[in-house]
Amino acid sequence: MSRIGKNPINIPAGVTITVSNDNLVTVKGPKGELSQQVDTDIIVKQEDNVLTVSRPTEQKRHKALHGLYRSLINNMVVGVTEGYKIEQELVGVGYRATNQGNTLDLVLGYSHHYVFQLPTEIKVTTTSEKGQTPKIILESIDKQLIGQVAAKIRSLRAPEPYKGKGIKFVGEVLRRKAGKSASKK
Repeated sequence: MSRIGKNPINIPAGVTITVSNDNLVTVKGPKGELSQQVDTDIIVKQEDNVLTVSRPTEQKRHKALHGLYRSLINNMVVGVTEGYKIEQELVGVGYRATNQGNTLDLVLGYSHHYVFQLPTEIKVTTTSEKGQTPKIILESIDKQLIGQVAAKIRSLRAPEPYKGKGIKFVGEVLRRKAGKSASKK
C-alpha cells in the first residue's frame, strides 16, 4: 500500500467533512471552506473523527491517485484549522515591497514597478524595517494557491548565485558561486 495513502486523517474539533455521491470532498472549518473533486475510483470513508482514503485495485494509476488525494484532503484540513503562511524576503539594494489591500507593488531593480494583483483568498502584508530586508508575508487556507502565488512572485527576480540578490523564501539556503578569479601570470 501507499505509505502516505494508508495513513488515516484525523479530523479536529470544529471541522466538518462532507463527501458527496460524485466524490466531491468539502471541508469546513473555523478559517473557511475548501472543496476538492476526488477521482471516482478512489474511495473516501468517514468514521467518527477519522477519514480514510482507499483504492479499489493495485493498478499503477490507482496507486498514484491514492497518496495524492490523501495528501490533498489532509492539506485542506490543515488549511481550514491552522492556515498556511509563507514569508519571502527581498535581498538587494533599492528593492522594496508595498501593498494596498490585495495589490502588491514591487520595486526589483528594473526600469518599472511590478504591480501584482493577488487572489482574494490570499492575505498579504509587507514589512520593511530599517537595517533589515523587506519582507512579503502571504497567508491563506489553500496550500496549492499560496504556493503557486509565492513561486510566481519569486520568479519575478529569482535569487542569483553570485551575490544572492533577488526574492527568496525566509530560511532558504542558496547555492553560492565564487566569482571570477584573477588570472595568475
